[in-house]
Amino acid sequence: MTDNGLLTTDNRPPMHFRDRIQELRRVRASELRPNPRNWRTHPDSQRNALRGLLAEIGYADALLAHELPDGSLELIDGHLRAETTPEASVPVLVLDLSEAEADKILLTLDPLAGLAGIDTARLEELLSSVEFSSPQLDELLAGLARTAAEAERQLDPTGGDPGDVAIPESYQVVVECASEQDQQDVFERMRAAGYRCRVLTL
Repeated sequence: MTDNGLLTTDNRPPMHFRDRIQELRRVRASELRPNPRNWRTHPDSQRNALRGLLAEIGYADALLAHELPDGSLELIDGHLRAETTPEASVPVLVLDLSEAEADKILLTLDPLAGLAGIDTARLEELLSSVEFSSPQLDELLAGLARTAAEAERQLDPTGGDPGDVAIPESYQVVVECASEQDQQDVFERMRAAGYRCRVLTL
């Protein structure tokens, strides 16, 4: 990118791009209209992880919406956050988009982010340095750790059998619980005792 805000690629002339953000508004979440074309679904695991993150950190990102002819705001991104905190005043980036352009962002925003690769070394370093108080977020971290391990296995330059990969020593105790509440109680006791714990549901 050049200093004058142009996007450049090898051996091609600079490409102009538009800033489609009109303003940042604080809007009551329940007043935002859900997009009828939203194709994303939200399983309970994601909902629980989001509640844990909002409780521990709060809002640190804006929802995306565009203004309809009647002046209301229709969501493009952030449906689950709006559903989770309907009474909250939430940050919304209002975009200057036609309905067709809004559909393009709705269709590509998450898949585009999903194309990012994984730097397994950095991910593992970050995982080892971050702790959450929410067991739902610990489950999310456990999933990230499994993703990193799988990526490392697939990128193994030796091409050898997965059994030949060196695995660092790790001393763990698996506790079988009678119920979800029992699991939560054990987790909190272990965390209070200073152990690094994660909640897993198999």
